[in-house]
Amino acid sequence: MIPHRLRPRAVLACGAGLAVTAALTLTGAAGAQAGPAAAAGSTTVTPAGHSFAATLNGKAGFKAGSVTATCTTSSSRPSDGSDGNRIPEAPGNQNPSGPVTSGINAPTYSGCTASLPGVTTTVTTSGAWQVSMQNGSPITATLTIPTGGFVLKSSGLANCTITAAPSAAADIVATYTNGSPSKLTVSNAGVPVKVEGGFGCPTSTTTSVFNAVYDITDTTDPASQITVSE
Repeated sequence: MIPHRLRPRAVLACGAGLAVTAALTLTGAAGAQAGPAAAAGSTTVTPAGHSFAATLNGKAGFKAGSVTATCTTSSSRPSDGSDGNRIPEAPGNQNPSGPVTSGINAPTYSGCTASLPGVTTTVTTSGAWQVSMQNGSPITATLTIPTGGFVLKSSGLANCTITAAPSAAADIVATYTNGSPSKLTVSNAGVPVKVEGGFGCPTSTTTSVFNAVYDITDTTDPASQITVSE
């Protein structure tokens, strides 16, 4: 089981899987100094010990330079022999000063199409993914992609390979909404990518854009909801 307290990684861009071109700019008056970062609040994820699934609601969109792909099916589900997709048992489902983290099985993607005629796309995933839930307003969910854990390939008129988190694990920041079902929303999220290929491949692109909404459901007790609170 993955420990529930982690030292937060530096978020490379606002907002799994793939991302928006973003720049972080620091501005301020001359001589001004930044104050100390606000301490993270307490987080509780319930029901403790329950397994959960993440299922795509709608379509997932990925964009890296001129290459755009849309997938209609995606999910991450618990599986036999894996501790992924499981809320930690109490007291591990509570953190008085930060997020609660769970390992997740690498999400699958299918039904993927390209925006360009004559181009087909496939997505493969691998490695140990995880999600960290932090209570707040809004509730945030940080999805961590392991190094090289997401690869999008296009073939046809443009034969490209786009690898997310090519040299180190990368974080995608999403919002989480409690409900029936609860939802995890990735909006214009960005992660670093490496693009390889020949003609038509955006090899100078270093970030990619990801948009998706996932329904989060309790697979241990379908009548329960996966909820984040203080």
